Amino acid sequence: MSLIKLKVSTNSQKYSIIIGNNILNKINKLLKESSINFNQCLLVIDKNVPRNLVKSITKSLPKRSASVHYFNASEKNKNQKSVNDITSILLKKNFNRNDCVISIGGGITGDVSGFAASTFKRGLKFVNIPTTLLSQVDSSIGGKTGINTKHGKNLIGSFYQPSLVISDIIFLNSLPKREIVCGYGEIFKHSLINGKKFFDFLNKNGEKILELKSPFIQKAIHQSCLIKKKVVEADEKELGTRKILNFGHTFAHAFEATLGYSAKLNHGEAVILGIKTAAKFSLLNKILNKKEFELINNHLANLNLPRNIGKFFSIKNLNTILSFMKKDKKNNTKKINLVLLKKIGYPIYKLQFNENIINLFLKKELTK
Repeated sequence: MSLIKLKVSTNSQKYSIIIGNNILNKINKLLKESSINFNQCLLVIDKNVPRNLVKSITKSLPKRSASVHYFNASEKNKNQKSVNDITSILLKKNFNRNDCVISIGGGITGDVSGFAASTFKRGLKFVNIPTTLLSQVDSSIGGKTGINTKHGKNLIGSFYQPSLVISDIIFLNSLPKREIVCGYGEIFKHSLINGKKFFDFLNKNGEKILELKSPFIQKAIHQSCLIKKKVVEADEKELGTRKILNFGHTFAHAFEATLGYSAKLNHGEAVILGIKTAAKFSLLNKILNKKEFELINNHLANLNLPRNIGKFFSIKNLNTILSFMKKDKKNNTKKINLVLLKKIGYPIYKLQFNENIINLFLKKELTK
């Protein structure tokens, strides 16, 4: 497969997203082509990334320049302590603003190392090498960094665009099926917020994408990146249209937080549940018609993806879910902001609902 290069151009940064297969031995060349030079770099690496792939990267970099910090990536470790661990190394090694942090891992690793890079001396160069499907199609693009607290997900963070994103398909072969499903959740979301063509492609080829078959997986990644690039370029700081990327996420983040970010439900699975829940809420509030809702529901059923919140939660979780929805960072009044669907490909984001309306809806969903 030849390299796919996308250019992202925001007010704060212009950078490339490079998508390819087995390109890790070209890292140094790709950095030079993007005019990214540094005296030293810190590799923040998820412990789960196969060591042979890490070796390919380190061999490609100038030997004296690279320090390595292994990170145990989990939602529970997506916290201030992990950021402090990274900044302590940067301080000890006297990094300056011309130096670089390179993230090698999934979205959690990228969020934590990107946040550390954004705050250290008010900003180092930051290169993201996403290793999961979820991070390749979503979190590595757009410049959102952040950490969790006991009050909720991603409530502390910054907008900080990377200097370069390098997505190598080779990483995906080492992932368990559940991680592929996790990434598919965001691919599916992108297909629902930007016209219907991509949704039709997923409807036809969803199984092949989940099995990582070429050229379907490459097309799904490329198309997802194109959609997110377009949205981010139009609204870098999420002041308006970028909010559509949160479709399904207000429910999803509350589901994750209610389960204490445990392994019972990963982020992508929560997003899939959140999409189904938001689509059902759209249907019941006469925003989405039944035919379109059934297309979404059938797609999830045909691929055997999670779609029943009752399998994960009961009525006793209702108040906790609601409390996390109220704390969502997108809310600016006492009402809860939701992104809903008018039809596939046409989201609406300027909607606010009273807590009691969502309470009644969730109560019915949880007592089926």
